[in-house]
Amino acid sequence: MHAVDIFLKHTLSGHQNPIFAVENGVLETSFYTGGNDKGVVEWDILSGKFKRILCAVPASVYALHRIVGTSLLAIGMRNGEVWLVDTETQTLEKKFKVDRGAVFSLQAIAEKQELIAVGEEGMAYIWSLENGELLYRFRITDTTIRTLALYPDQQQVVFGDKEGRLHLYAVADYQLLTKSAVHTMPVTALLATDTALYSGGRDAQLYQLGRQGLHVEQNLTPHMFTVYDILQYPGSNLLITVSRDKAIKFWDKSNLSLLKNVSQEKGFDSHRLSINAACIHSLSQQLITVSDDKLVKVWDVVVD
Repeated sequence: MHAVDIFLKHTLSGHQNPIFAVENGVLETSFYTGGNDKGVVEWDILSGKFKRILCAVPASVYALHRIVGTSLLAIGMRNGEVWLVDTETQTLEKKFKVDRGAVFSLQAIAEKQELIAVGEEGMAYIWSLENGELLYRFRITDTTIRTLALYPDQQQVVFGDKEGRLHLYAVADYQLLTKSAVHTMPVTALLATDTALYSGGRDAQLYQLGRQGLHVEQNLTPHMFTVYDILQYPGSNLLITVSRDKAIKFWDKSNLSLLKNVSQEKGFDSHRLSINAACIHSLSQQLITVSDDKLVKVWDVVVD
């Protein structure tokens, strides 16, 4: 079992509204945030300071996704638009649009040079990153899809819907492999690892499911309210969850035992409102969290 310590390194202010998305930067010292401000902000992880407004956007930002191997950042918005912005030139390279509703989640398939977008209308859209062509458009569910996760080998992708169902698809041809009713409320967070799938929901539940068949292997109630993100800390057996209950929690992946509870109630200078998203910075290995309190927090994580 790991021992975990966590220390607040930076608190970054500047957003005027709740923040919904955070993503690693194309430059190794940068990262991006977006939310209700109608703009994407670039920060410096080392200095903990504002760097620039990457771009203004016409609607609230719900999803940010870096296209690895390029200088492009994908931005999913409330108005149904998906922008591909070149972070080096600050130019809009491509603009896509779903038929109806907001875009909540994005995922690039590097091997196929494709971008998946899902959202409010329950459809999946797959565009070519090479020429911008819409390659596939298909219905996954009759209700909203809040989140998706790609397995590390890029062979399968999982979608989570508003009714608590998980939908497993093959990436090769986007055919449905299986689906399973897991949560009693919307699925709000997914993490796909080499061996398992982790699913968090508005029912405040966390499920560990087998990769084949989506059968439940472990289950617990990790938070008081919605689980908004699930991460695996690099090079460790640690899972991290963040929630509407304002807590960050660290778990032993082998048995889902709690290792650390980070919140104001536990004496940490943490967020005052819902924590909406998190990421691990690829260079510094620091944890970055964003919140309804309009703040970005950068944490040093020490694992023994």
